[in-house]
Amino acid sequence: MNQATAQAAANQAPAPLLIDGQWIAESGATLDTVNPATGQPNRRIAAATAALVDQAVKSAEAAARRPNWRDLLPHERARLLAKLADRMEAQVEDTARLQMQDNGKVLSECRAQARGAVATFRYYAAACETMESAMSPSRGNYMAMTTHEPYGVVAAITPWNSPLTMEAQKVAPALAAGNAVVLKPSEVTPSGALALGRMALEAGLPPGVLNVLPGTGAQAGSALVAHPGVRMISFTGGTVSGRLIAQQAGSRLVPVILELGGKSPHIVFEDADQDRALKEVAGGIFEGSGQSCVAGSRLFVQRSIFDGFLRRLTEHARTIKLGLPDVAGSQMGPIATYGHREKIESMVATAVKDGGQVHTGARRPADAALQAGFYYEPTIISGLDPNSSLAQQEVFGPVLCAIPFDNEDDLIAQANNSEFGLAAGIWTKDSTRAWRVARALEAGMVWINTYKQLSIATPFGGYKNSGIGREKGLSGLRAYQQSKSMIWGLG
Repeated sequence: MNQATAQAAANQAPAPLLIDGQWIAESGATLDTVNPATGQPNRRIAAATAALVDQAVKSAEAAARRPNWRDLLPHERARLLAKLADRMEAQVEDTARLQMQDNGKVLSECRAQARGAVATFRYYAAACETMESAMSPSRGNYMAMTTHEPYGVVAAITPWNSPLTMEAQKVAPALAAGNAVVLKPSEVTPSGALALGRMALEAGLPPGVLNVLPGTGAQAGSALVAHPGVRMISFTGGTVSGRLIAQQAGSRLVPVILELGGKSPHIVFEDADQDRALKEVAGGIFEGSGQSCVAGSRLFVQRSIFDGFLRRLTEHARTIKLGLPDVAGSQMGPIATYGHREKIESMVATAVKDGGQVHTGARRPADAALQAGFYYEPTIISGLDPNSSLAQQEVFGPVLCAIPFDNEDDLIAQANNSEFGLAAGIWTKDSTRAWRVARALEAGMVWINTYKQLSIATPFGGYKNSGIGREKGLSGLRAYQQSKSMIWGLG
């Protein structure tokens, strides 16, 4: 941000944060958000300090104990979540534009994610009302039953790439499970979370049940993770931060859900439907400017078709239209921050020094209309050693590393040669091969003849350094509860 735009941001009154149903504008610290499509300031936001984190957690603890939340019957809690979903549905366009202005995703994708957030709250409203406890088979003269109870205060920490989606995936099941939530959105994208907090109050959620604290990870995030009143932590973000959170949580014996980085293999066998595979491979890495934990950033193509497939994919990538996110026809928006674009550029430069062959991209666009934004062209690189930095490290940008393979054993060895294990994609007409390879891949989500097909009803999470635990599905609600077994003697 240049001096003029920084001054313009400084002149704004800060948007308030939410604690115990009250909007607090004077927090003692602020954040300035920037529109990555234009480089211009969006808004100034009140930022949470350690003192405000303490205040928010204590308000959440009190809210979790109050009868107006603690004693709600499941259908009553479900009714509140459904009302919140109604409020969100009525404001899909507004929240989609908030996300677009914060992180630069094209408007069509933001709208889809805003609608997905609504669906997530509806799903967990239904789950809240219909999930059952269990009675174990008796092994004596007693009756054994298990109930599921909330932890109390859940810290939900979300990333900047898909905030509407991530916030719904954490807040909805945590509330459905009966917890109170302190939500800390990324300092890059706080607007959608603040809108969610406002709509929650409008829907009638009791004060303190959902608190929203924009702030930095170093200040607000660290204070939240370390707070003794937080009984569970759910985090989506980078692996380095995830490890630090796991260490702190481990020292306090606090359960965590960690959805971390990925370096997902996208595999094309010689018998694949190449036309379909080509479009999905491109979408799997270039949609959202590659800023996705499940981006198919390592392309493995059987050697017999490698050159031809790579040539067609390169031609396709060159047709992808970069543009302002709300302009019709734009297929790819900017990178979310200037600093992250510089990181991507540095990683690509290292790949070229390592012997990588650039087939397309590896530069900022020449279009004068995009110069003020943080744009980067779709990039395809081949010729790298599978152990090189670009083939191993998460770029989190529109950069595809293409690698040939000879046979299944070669493929599986290369695909699993990663510290990550979040997702994978397979393209083949041979169903037996698809099953065999999918079972051999070390990944929490495997797509077969599709990619990035997600469902709120299907558990999601990673192997290895891609995380701990699962979100989504009915098990995603149980993850925010602890079980209590009770045995009744009948003698």
